[in-house]
Formats: sequence, C-alpha cells, structure tokens
Amino acid sequence: MYFTDRGIEELEERRGEEEVTLAWLADRLRAFVDANPDFETPIERLATFLARDEDVED
Repeated sequence: MYFTDRGIEELEERRGEEEVTLAWLADRLRAFVDANPDFETPIERLATFLARDEDVED
C-alpha cells in the first residue's frame, strides 16, 4: 500500500456517496495549489492524467 492510499481511502469514506462536477474538482485543485504551491507539478500531472484517461488502452 502506498502512503497516498490512506488519503484516498479517507476521501472515499468521507465523501464517497457525493456527486461532484469536474468544474468543482478543478476549483478544489486550484485552491489546493494556491495554498500549497510546492504541489503544482503533481496536481498538474494528476489533472492531465484525469483529462486523458479515455486515451489509455487496457
């Protein structure tokens, strides 16, 4: 298990039943980067991964 799995599990447990828009997620990612500029590159990579997810072949 990766260390990040704990955060992902907490997100799923706390908010897993909620429905959100991608606009909401983008806004939250921007707010996170504004508060934590050192994470700009990882957040950019995550956003790009999510945006291109359908391009990945199984």
